[in-house]
Amino acid sequence: MLRSCYRPLERCLGRRGGGDGLLWHSELKPHASGDYSIAVVQANLSLEDQSQVFASPSATYVGVYDGHGGPEASIFVNKHLFPFMHKFATEQGGLSADVIKNAFKATEEEFYRLVKQSLPIKPQIASAGSCCLVGAISNDVLYVANLGDSRVVLGRKASEDKKKPVVAERLSTDHNVAVEEVRKEVEALHPDDSHIVMYTRGVWRIKGIIQVSRSIGDVYLKKPEFNRDPIFRQYRHPVPLKRPVLTAEPSILIKKLTPQDLFLIFASDGLWEQLSDERAMEIVLKNPRAGIAKRLVKAALQEVAKKRELRYNDIRKIEKGTRRHFHDDITVIVVYLDQQKSSCRGKFKRNAMGSTSPPVDIYSSNEDEAEAVLLHTLT
Repeated sequence: MLRSCYRPLERCLGRRGGGDGLLWHSELKPHASGDYSIAVVQANLSLEDQSQVFASPSATYVGVYDGHGGPEASIFVNKHLFPFMHKFATEQGGLSADVIKNAFKATEEEFYRLVKQSLPIKPQIASAGSCCLVGAISNDVLYVANLGDSRVVLGRKASEDKKKPVVAERLSTDHNVAVEEVRKEVEALHPDDSHIVMYTRGVWRIKGIIQVSRSIGDVYLKKPEFNRDPIFRQYRHPVPLKRPVLTAEPSILIKKLTPQDLFLIFASDGLWEQLSDERAMEIVLKNPRAGIAKRLVKAALQEVAKKRELRYNDIRKIEKGTRRHFHDDITVIVVYLDQQKSSCRGKFKRNAMGSTSPPVDIYSSNEDEAEAVLLHTLT
């Protein structure tokens, strides 16, 4: 089930942030290697960020899915990716890079089927997509898989630099054509298209439309037939394609965790637009664990307020939709790594397994009805 708790329990003991009706957080929960904390603040009219943590005695899965063009793709990923990972890991005897790649591929294929089925009644779903950042910890090995520009940063003890005892190490690749290396990669794949990357509305974009080069969904930028479909053409101006201009092939990093590895910060680009890797790492390092994800979100909102010459209290009073003019949806998951401490393993075993996923929409005048409509579409 995508949701296992009812709203009166604030989505499995999650809470709305005091004074900001668009902020939800879960302060601290155990996993097999330590604790984790989640926070989300909504800016869009419909929340396009989705996220989840699944924890069992043998593995911890973390997912951050930053949607665009609507919430449909990120909600779909939130519902289907982890089950595919579990299925393939069970079939192949454990986690591996191939298991994760196959889960991404299966999720992409299933969303494509949904888009084809839904096109006559909901043509806009062909332009919905989602960045996808996944972390999986099993047997003290960390797997990071990424599509798009969400990011994970590791806080680890430095071996030599006494002035900086803890350093921030980025473990994911930003698949965004604002990065020159990514821009050149896309251009090299399309040597016959001089307009594959264009500088539009102040940023670099693929075909003048989208900044990320990898995603789940965005079917109209991957399947030429959708741009010829008369139903879709009524909804959106077609983009002539010779071949897909985006891919769903994730970048994957595999790392053996050590006692020097202290914590991981998984976040959508809404956080990283406001805070550097180092600043986020310092906030986690210097503050108590409880509510740490919410603290990072608030630090980002304070940066937003500073840039706009506003007070933080002014920002948090702005309603969803309008708030998107000030900042993006922001999702943060902080995962502490205490794998060298047997006490945290024992603590988690008593809890068997658990999962946390924020609401589909942080605030709505009729949230249950809104969620029911979305879930019906994505069943």
